Amino acid sequence: MNDPADRARKYRCSVCDHVYDPAEGDPEAGIPPGTPFESLPETWSCPECGATKADFEPID
Repeated sequence: MNDPADRARKYRCSVCDHVYDPAEGDPEAGIPPGTPFESLPETWSCPECGATKADFEPID
């Protein structure tokens, strides 16, 4: 469960195709680089379209 690949896994918004990259974080939302998707607060939303965290899916 603590696989480094999981921490580096990118997630795509199913609404607008925005990709959350943990290496970049989401600085405008106060999310520092290196933050895994799983560690994002439940209140976090897509910076492009405002979709919820639940609207994201992992990409390989």
